[in-house]
Amino acid sequence: MSSDTKSSDAKSLSAKPSDAKSFIGRSVPRLEDPPLVTGRGLFAGDVSFAHQLHTRVVRSTCPHGRIVAIDAAAARTARGVVAVWTSADVADIPPIDFRLTRVEGLEPYRQPILAEKHVRYVGEPIAVVFATDPYLAEDAADLVAAEYDELPALLAADAPPGEFSPGRSTEVALVQKSFGDVEAAFANAQKIVALDLAIGRHSGVPLETRGAIAREHRGILELHGAAKVLHWNRDSLARMLGRAPSSMHLHEGHVGGGFGVRGELYPEDVLVCLGALRLKRPVKWIEDRREHLLATNHSRQQLFRVRAAVDAGGRLSAIDGEFFHDQGAYVRTHAATVPDLAAAMLPGPYRLDAYRMVGRIRLTNKTPCGTYRAPGRYESTFVRERLMDAIAAKLSLDPIEIRRRNLIAKTEMPYARTMGTLGTELTYDSGDYAGLLDKALATSGWQKLQDELRQRRARGEAVGAGLAMFVEKSGLGPYDGVRISVDESGAVEIVSGSASVGQGMETALAQICADTLGVDYARVRVVHGQTDRIAFGLGAFASRVTVMTGEATRIAATKLRAKALAAAASLLQSKPEALDVNDGQVVSSALPQGPSIALGAVARALGPASKILGDASPGLTAEGWVEQSHMAYPYGVHVAVVRIDRDTGGVAIERYVVAYDIGRAVNPMLVEGQIAGGLAQGLGGALFEEFLYDARGEPLSVSFADYLMPTAREVPRVAVLISEDAPSPLNPLGLKGAGEGGANPVGAAIAAAIDDALGQPGAVTQLPVTPQRLRALLRRDVSAPNDGLIDKI
Repeated sequence: MSSDTKSSDAKSLSAKPSDAKSFIGRSVPRLEDPPLVTGRGLFAGDVSFAHQLHTRVVRSTCPHGRIVAIDAAAARTARGVVAVWTSADVADIPPIDFRLTRVEGLEPYRQPILAEKHVRYVGEPIAVVFATDPYLAEDAADLVAAEYDELPALLAADAPPGEFSPGRSTEVALVQKSFGDVEAAFANAQKIVALDLAIGRHSGVPLETRGAIAREHRGILELHGAAKVLHWNRDSLARMLGRAPSSMHLHEGHVGGGFGVRGELYPEDVLVCLGALRLKRPVKWIEDRREHLLATNHSRQQLFRVRAAVDAGGRLSAIDGEFFHDQGAYVRTHAATVPDLAAAMLPGPYRLDAYRMVGRIRLTNKTPCGTYRAPGRYESTFVRERLMDAIAAKLSLDPIEIRRRNLIAKTEMPYARTMGTLGTELTYDSGDYAGLLDKALATSGWQKLQDELRQRRARGEAVGAGLAMFVEKSGLGPYDGVRISVDESGAVEIVSGSASVGQGMETALAQICADTLGVDYARVRVVHGQTDRIAFGLGAFASRVTVMTGEATRIAATKLRAKALAAAASLLQSKPEALDVNDGQVVSSALPQGPSIALGAVARALGPASKILGDASPGLTAEGWVEQSHMAYPYGVHVAVVRIDRDTGGVAIERYVVAYDIGRAVNPMLVEGQIAGGLAQGLGGALFEEFLYDARGEPLSVSFADYLMPTAREVPRVAVLISEDAPSPLNPLGLKGAGEGGANPVGAAIAAAIDDALGQPGAVTQLPVTPQRLRALLRRDVSAPNDGLIDKI
């Protein structure tokens, strides 16, 4: 999809015109783009230092086994090799700890940086080679010989648990969310809907693979190529390496895609830092694509067994069930985050009297899992919306009507679920779900579309339309902060502890700052991802940057403006309340042509010896900090139109409409870009992408020949309706996040459209809907019921 297509769609569907004098709400060009489109980007592979060593990780070829021996003698004597380490050489380094959603009892399942006595998945690091050249390092790694006593591989999360270590099961924890009297709701139900549903294993697969470059310079250990959560990674590395956090600086360059999988702390990051310290030379590691598909976090794979209690009119009274979360071989930094979100967010936009969901976190002999764009929600939205479609089919109700009858009303906001996730209470802050549904139907021309599809099906075409609704989460706290300063030239600098993973955060923060301060957004420079520039920061995850860092920016810019006006009042012999800031100039509010002074001149006057503001700190600078204990909840509707090729089982997406309420859009173009990118990734999980393993546990998806991703040919044009009907009451700008709404319901919407095209309600119960699976559905007797409904006895 071309950028001009996205811009034209956004323009034609924009919910509100923006104020031409305001930067907030305008689709101004991205500040990040000039270096990226002129070949001046600085990615991990571009960072090098003199006399650096190159690292190659030796990985297990055995899915599960005891390590009998690792012979590195030949590798150690190979040309260019400086060192080869196995677990004995790093025995003093603890496993990587958890960052989010720590659950008691998970610590023994953390991953060591090099396998110790056992290997538990193909791709697990067992040794590391340091050499003077990357090719010599790779050649030497091939000389490392490992002998294993192979053990049976556990590959299904719903199979009986095995033994992780003596006394420890591979079912490592339970996640439970509930409210209301579930048993009573099912006892009184008119109908009970039961479904078994599965979501396949896939991941973010960014354009740029992981990379890490470490060096010790003047007593400071630097790590370049970091991303996403730099301050947490700094503090964790410092603890693992026995250093003071102040002696470590992490530096983020440009990032070729994040999506949840980039920027977490992995064994390779620790090994590179340890190598730089012990070998006294810079150390560089760049992951190749096969390594990436073997070793970087996987995600998504869950198997649900759920049921819903409804009355004769299709009104939900309860949802109950359990799911098996395939965590892979170890519990990495996200701990129980994904299953926790899946269990908590499954109810979505619908009213329920009772709810119970149990998530079983189980280890298998596969690559460990973590978060991936809309973690837990992509999965649970598929489950919830499949339930809604099954209820509609059994009761002979329209799928739209069944949703309308169950939607939470805007008058009920804020709406508390009486359960929590990510350490916060799950309370929807604002929303008009029915209103957005109406907008989505109007934008898609739903009724006319249904007439057209009926005519086409009468001519023999397999075409259909599907719809899915969802609630997202964004703006995770508990805090954020920035520092803003103006120099003598009038240039504005924001220093943030957040990170950029391609989402346009520099532009969004500059727009908020420019609006609040009274300057051109192009004069604002945003510094991020540099732990030596700001002491604290939570990074970029959970769609939090625009909401949390944006509000911190507004607070800091408000303080800075007040300081500038106070100083200018003294210099202009006026009063602060009689002044304003316009395009970087302090001017009289009543006399625009009267005396004025540039912000740069005010900054110069506030030098170290200045007494203009008494004992106030010198310089035109201010900090802004925000605390937040609740998340903001954007919401949306996706509509998909598909055409099925009965011969090949292929699915073509003919039309796609996204309606998304973001509270307030700082930059509609950026929002649309996030939605379009999320759609492409959601489409991958719905139709193409899947990590598969053979019966031994050998991965079958280790190249793009086997791990299929959607290309520009398969990704449709998307019509995006950005709605601002429900601003968040949690921040003065009303902001909510945009990063994950494009991906969240894609699997659900496409599944519904495929059902419609097949004329088989409830046909799709597993993602991705590959051609092989779809052809099996086409061969199935269409008269066989598959709506998952059990009549109450």
